[in-house]
Amino acid sequence: MNSHQYGRVAGVGIGAALVAGVIAMAPSAAAAPVECRVPGAGTIQNSSDTSECAASSVGGSAAAAFGIDGSAAASAGSQGLALAIAVGGGTATSQAQDLSGPAAIAVGPGSTVEAIGVRPGLAIGIAGAGATVTLDGRTGPTCVGGPALAGDFQTLNGCVSLG
Repeated sequence: MNSHQYGRVAGVGIGAALVAGVIAMAPSAAAAPVECRVPGAGTIQNSSDTSECAASSVGGSAAAAFGIDGSAAASAGSQGLALAIAVGGGTATSQAQDLSGPAAIAVGPGSTVEAIGVRPGLAIGIAGAGATVTLDGRTGPTCVGGPALAGDFQTLNGCVSLG
């Protein structure tokens, strides 16, 4: 396990390069993509052969989940924006409330991201094949396993795992 914690969310250039690398390593999707968008109050679920998504939101919030040969779920509570994207065997979960905006992106087999927003601020977690990213909005995020990165403006912390 090669994981690094950073006290401040920094290294935008390194982060962008890692994101591009994770996306480039993603296997091509074989199943039909599914999408679930809920601006305002509502709930939706959608699935195909190997893709699934679910999204729920209350009034004044929005949630969106996209599954492309993966499983994504987004839930937005009071004044929250939640985004989850799962590709190529990944699992992404995002929960938002209280002016938070977490995004969970899982790309590749065995990738898992759980992003939770509990106070004002944006947060993003991106996991490649075999990686796990967890953001809870209270303590610093964790990145373990394969290639991964996270940045959390709720806690002003980030992490990187190089695999």
